[in-house]
Amino acid sequence: MRFPEGFLWGAATAAYQVEGAVEGRGPSIWDTFSHTPGKVDNGDTGDVAVDHYRRFRSDVALMADIGLKAYRFSVSWPRVLAGDLDFYASLVDELLGHGIMPVLTLYHWDLPQELEDAGGWTARDTAARFADYAAVVAARLGDRVPLWTTLNEPWCSAFLGYGSGLHAPGRTDGAAALAAAHHLNLAHGWGVQALRAALPSDAQVSIALNPHAVSPADDSADAVEAARRIDAVGNRVFLGPLFRGGYPDDLMLDTLAVTDWSFVRDGDEAAIGAPIDVLGINYYSTAVVEGFGPRVEPSPWPGSEHVRFAPVTGPVTEMDWGIDPGGLTDLLVGVHREYEVPLMVTENGAAFPDTVVDGAVSDPSRVEYLRSHVGAVHEAITAGADLRGYFVWSLVDNFEWSYGYAKRFGIVHVDYATQRRVWKDSAHWYREVIKANGT
Repeated sequence: MRFPEGFLWGAATAAYQVEGAVEGRGPSIWDTFSHTPGKVDNGDTGDVAVDHYRRFRSDVALMADIGLKAYRFSVSWPRVLAGDLDFYASLVDELLGHGIMPVLTLYHWDLPQELEDAGGWTARDTAARFADYAAVVAARLGDRVPLWTTLNEPWCSAFLGYGSGLHAPGRTDGAAALAAAHHLNLAHGWGVQALRAALPSDAQVSIALNPHAVSPADDSADAVEAARRIDAVGNRVFLGPLFRGGYPDDLMLDTLAVTDWSFVRDGDEAAIGAPIDVLGINYYSTAVVEGFGPRVEPSPWPGSEHVRFAPVTGPVTEMDWGIDPGGLTDLLVGVHREYEVPLMVTENGAAFPDTVVDGAVSDPSRVEYLRSHVGAVHEAITAGADLRGYFVWSLVDNFEWSYGYAKRFGIVHVDYATQRRVWKDSAHWYREVIKANGT
């Protein structure tokens, strides 16, 4: 399999998961959440993480050894509020010096705690503050960063953060989750406007979503209806205003008992639909729904708390997520046909238990996972999808949100006690894929 000339091979991380160095910035909602007993496995926090803030030069050298063409990282909003953009300027310069394209994400879940105290993503002002933040970062780094992403997985921010409470800030209110989704959408739209005003004309702007690859278990009316509902609140809540001019009518009807949507004001949906250059797709697994059952509370599915998900069958990762590379092909081809937008796979990877033996890490399950999903991307391109790049999640083992350090997604192993980095076999495999521009 050979990929198109110029196909972008990269790896991704996020600020709170890798940087550490908390003393140089204000607190985020993930600092507060992780320091709250019982919220994160083993009481783990991102205070140190993998110390990327201090070790970025050697980490960039490691990226260059692997052969990465691009590195997708996120900026810590609390760090910028504290006046520290020098770190990101130095990181960008280091990447460019090694011939690696910087791909910058403005928001990967670490909302400044002061904004959460003022209402967080349930408050309209947070979207305005995000646009201000985007303008500040663009003014400093816009001449050197060619690809900008506003938000990473706003579904998780809204529905896991404000609906189920599994993520920071840990709130459990369906109406708040829907308001947060809208204000995240609005932050994206206003952020795009701010970026366009500050960036060179050839810079590209994107958003990274994690569309739920959901399907009915059978052709029964209940299963089909359940899948429609999850597609509405899991996918089209973002894709609708981004590409179709507004929120879908069926989503509004599904959620009438939860909210009246009065937080949507005239002009909001037009702002959210500001044109983007590429859509990021994060993919890990698929979901199957069987129909309806008892309501589950708290839920990340406001208005559809009674949808029943089928048990996962077949091989799984350590996260108990089903392994389904065909689902990635179907998702990419489906999004391409429906929305006709250039795509990148901005996250894809798997957690498996890893052990260092004689200075090496054998991870055949991850190699096979990545091999099959890279193949799925190639199938999507063959089927006509306009696909520009692929980013492994993750470059290094790191703080995996509510799982703490218990789950390892990296293609590079990190000994958290010593911060020693060791290539896994998957890193060696990925190096050969990049070198060959295929497998």
